[in-house]
Amino acid sequence: MEQQSFTEAISQSGFETIDFIILVVYIILLVTLGMFLSHDHEGEGKSANDYFLAGNTLTWWAVGASLIAANISAEQYIGMSGTGYADGIAIAAYEIMAAMALVVIGKFLLPIMIKRKIFTIPQFLRERYNDGVGLAFSILWIFLYVFVNLTSVSWLGALAIEQILGLQEIVISIGCLDISIRTFIIIGLFLIAGIYSINGGLASVAWTDVMQVTFLMGGGLITAGFALISVAGYEGSILDGFSKVYTYLTTGDYANDSHFHLVIQQSHNESAYTNVPGIAALVGGIWLTNLAYWGFNQYIIQKGLAAKNINEAKKGLIFAGFLKILIPFIVLVPGICAFYMVQNADLYPHIQGSIDVADEAYPWLIRNFTPTGIKGLSFAALTASIISSLASMLNSTSTLFTMDIYKKYINKGASDRVLVKVGRIVAIVVLIIATISAKPLLGEIDQAFQYIQEYSSFLYPGITIVFGLGLLWKRASSTAAVWTAILTIPMGVLFKVTMPDVAFQFRAGYVFIILVTFFILVSYMDRKYISVDLPAQKDQQSMLQWAGILGGIGLFFITIAIIVVTMGETTAVTAYLNDIGFQAFIFFGVLIGCNAIWLYSNVKDKKAAPNALPIDLRLFKTTRGYTYGTMGIATITILLYALLW
Repeated sequence: MEQQSFTEAISQSGFETIDFIILVVYIILLVTLGMFLSHDHEGEGKSANDYFLAGNTLTWWAVGASLIAANISAEQYIGMSGTGYADGIAIAAYEIMAAMALVVIGKFLLPIMIKRKIFTIPQFLRERYNDGVGLAFSILWIFLYVFVNLTSVSWLGALAIEQILGLQEIVISIGCLDISIRTFIIIGLFLIAGIYSINGGLASVAWTDVMQVTFLMGGGLITAGFALISVAGYEGSILDGFSKVYTYLTTGDYANDSHFHLVIQQSHNESAYTNVPGIAALVGGIWLTNLAYWGFNQYIIQKGLAAKNINEAKKGLIFAGFLKILIPFIVLVPGICAFYMVQNADLYPHIQGSIDVADEAYPWLIRNFTPTGIKGLSFAALTASIISSLASMLNSTSTLFTMDIYKKYINKGASDRVLVKVGRIVAIVVLIIATISAKPLLGEIDQAFQYIQEYSSFLYPGITIVFGLGLLWKRASSTAAVWTAILTIPMGVLFKVTMPDVAFQFRAGYVFIILVTFFILVSYMDRKYISVDLPAQKDQQSMLQWAGILGGIGLFFITIAIIVVTMGETTAVTAYLNDIGFQAFIFFGVLIGCNAIWLYSNVKDKKAAPNALPIDLRLFKTTRGYTYGTMGIATITILLYALLW
């Protein structure tokens, strides 16, 4: 009976044979390429460096493509598109500001890590602070990957496939067990990702990502285009469709609607503002999200660490930044089109299914409005995004456990062969745990993208402080790092409990201000230090100059924000500024001001933490191409906000 229902659902999904052929051919190509790349062509077995860092062979385009393929998954296609359906384009701030964060990481953070020949992020923490800090963050990251990232990506991916094929509510009986079709889909996704990533390590993951990013970007753009054509109607163009949606959602009953505003006013849409609180999406806790995610997240930054050299890594991050700016057009346009179609359902009489929760918007659109052939391509693009992210997360989770826990504490003398074997076993165990955990954690959530961002933000303030100041400030102490690591989650939970109605980006900013103040004070009070020479005179002048500039900017932002918040609604200007969350500039001023503190201290202090990194400003030098790339990303960002404020 269940099998017949399954067959009927497939036959009514709108998918034709050619669509399934495209999907099957894509999966065969992916697995074949992954297995070929995982093969040990020299017959000597993979070394730990080969398995976990691809032997440091990645070129800039492989680094950039792999970064985006690892990042773009069901979280964006389903979760972000769902938030776009519910709230509009403001959620694009995560993608746009990520591009800016990649510029900062490529210039200031990644070069130091590559210079130190880092395998894992916790390895850096052990070398910079002590074993306790490294172990604490290894455990935190593993829990985050298993119970937030892997579960959410697999759950959202299965939800999408289920919705696209019309398989909701189908249950398959095996003996006395009734198992939902979604569970089978999750298992299938994990198996495909695991086949090549577990066997081949990062090399298989990264080089297959080059193919995957082509599918997910190309297929995503085509899907967005057909969504707009569907809105436009018979003989309409993409521009006609965009014009129709834009006009509808910015005039009449929707004059104050948030769907086409990058900065949301609280008075216009309270729920949307809670998710993306006005200008805080530019200068608020979103910077913690992006710096921690792109700079200190193992399954992301591992691609940069595997680059051939520093210059290739930097170019890869700039390339990823440009690709990142394209993502809102790929995932948000379909969500907004779906919202328009639902509001004008009488114009689309042949719609199948409904959107019961926001995250169903993207698969609903594919099922109803993409033509034969394009359905298969769109489905392949979605599948590519899911599998590539799962593969990257699996590889990084096994890397963290194997290199930071097993080799460090369980078997210090383990050979490369043993380490690779353990890494593969860990990946299999993680797959099983994530499969079991997905439904209990995400089964009742309407917008999973917000779930991921909010609960990840419990970690991000502490991560940014411990890693960032550890890389850049010679006085950053192990004691401060340990206590910041211990306090970061309890502080996040405390603010969540006491301020449940405050947007989590603001809460993350408040936690950051408290923790960074604590970190700096404890570091200055720590008696464990060594005497060091001051930087060269030329470097001192440059660092003091920047300390003054950044300190002035930080103080200016803090002062203006406090004045605006204090004045409240006494003037039209301050009322508007408070309505868009201008208070976020207090956090931004503190973030900028922290840089002035470490720069000034590095110049003037003759004391340093015992494991402080040497100061070498030459690492921060970039090529003319990097500068032009940075200018391009900044220009696009300014234009987008000017046009869609």
